Amino acid sequence: MNHSNISVQDICTIGLCTAVIAIMAQISIPMPAGVPMTMQTFAITLAAIILGAKKGAAAALIYVLLGAAGVPVLAGFTGGYQYLIGPTGGFLLSFPIMAYIIGFGAEKFRRINMGFLTFLILGTFINYIGGIVMFCLVTGSSVWAAFTACVLPFIPTAVIKAALATIIGLRIHRRLVSAACV
Repeated sequence: MNHSNISVQDICTIGLCTAVIAIMAQISIPMPAGVPMTMQTFAITLAAIILGAKKGAAAALIYVLLGAAGVPVLAGFTGGYQYLIGPTGGFLLSFPIMAYIIGFGAEKFRRINMGFLTFLILGTFINYIGGIVMFCLVTGSSVWAAFTACVLPFIPTAVIKAALATIIGLRIHRRLVSAACV
């Protein structure tokens, strides 16, 4: 995505996806270990599938930068760089990478198959690794403690969110492509 290839539609869809991520972050359920269950990963996956690798990563990066700058777009209408260096900051920091990987798979395959699912799982795995690493660094927890607090309780909902984001994202992408061709 360089300046000569970015269209008004690209700018608008990146902005809209960034806004969707911010809105979905507000759907948050506190959990006992301090890592809330949010709809951010749903929105990151959705943006990646709709926009592809570079533009999906751009939407995720803009979201993270807005949050770091203090704009209250993070879960619980919070913002500030301290959330990026806190126990759950690894999840936030890995969002652009997650979006790029999932978006790359979506661009390459544009349908649900083993290739696409591999990138979807890899992107989610990278997000979990980022979350575990930061949680361990900040809290001094073991990897197992971080895994049981940050990943294990979220696996069932992660599967559901990924499936829904895939179904919805592929449909929206097809409509955007067909609208651009008209």
